[in-house]
Amino acid sequence: MKTPTLYIPLNAVTATTTSEPINIENAEKATLEFTRANHSAGSSAFAVTVSVDGVNYVTYNKLIDNVTNTNAQTLTRVASASLASDTSKHYSMDLTQDAFRWMKVTVTETTDGTHTCKALVIFNY
Repeated sequence: MKTPTLYIPLNAVTATTTSEPINIENAEKATLEFTRANHSAGSSAFAVTVSVDGVNYVTYNKLIDNVTNTNAQTLTRVASASLASDTSKHYSMDLTQDAFRWMKVTVTETTDGTHTCKALVIFNY
């Protein structure tokens, strides 16, 4: 059985912040938990950028949103997650068609809040 690795790219940050790069080379699955706390107004937008070389980063537009779908619908893919209250949301990365070496997480804050991102990654080895 493969053991998942837990990363915390953003840990209780209180301003717009981009994480250090996380090596996701050979990642098979990745689930991200975005959390906003200490909300009084505004919102926070979480986004992921990916890179194959560690230099050029591109917005990852295929975060799979954890929303209810009917059997006839396909998975909902988004480029970012907006949180406007004290809450957490989960998103998965669709790594069945993609391979990247690096990932960064950015939170863009409007007004206030404390922001955390946890990433649970299962590697293909």
